[in-house]
Amino acid sequence: MKDIDKGPVLVSACLLGIKCKYNGGDNKNEKVLKFLEGRDYIKICPESMGGLESPRLPSEIEQGYDGMDVVEDRARVYASDGKDLTGEFLRGAQISLNQAKKHQVSLAILKESSPSCGGNKIYTGRFEGQKKEGQGVTAALLRKNGIRVLTEEDL
Repeated sequence: MKDIDKGPVLVSACLLGIKCKYNGGDNKNEKVLKFLEGRDYIKICPESMGGLESPRLPSEIEQGYDGMDVVEDRARVYASDGKDLTGEFLRGAQISLNQAKKHQVSLAILKESSPSCGGNKIYTGRFEGQKKEGQGVTAALLRKNGIRVLTEEDL
């Protein structure tokens, strides 16, 4: 896996141990840290960069949709209290994409299941802890712009 995409890597900050997760914690992942050894990487937290604090209420993409639907203005992202956070999620995704372009990134390692970073799975939008196939807002925008997205579960 070390041979793929030799350039710099965009990586979810929570996977590096940075406490930016919605609940104030992190998702530090040893496989990700090992993969990044000797590589240049750019850490991102689209939700923080979009203006959301940590800790914060959990957010999910509305039921029946995924991140591409949000990117293409067919769906919204809501906090568990019903507040619409679509603007913050889109802003964070755009800042992430700008960083990827600035650093000529062709690969991103993002946090699976996140409404921003999920690459293969996201929560259903019902706030019941259930997951479904789908991608988060940032993952969708990066893919739409030709950037390969993997998650910690793909390594």
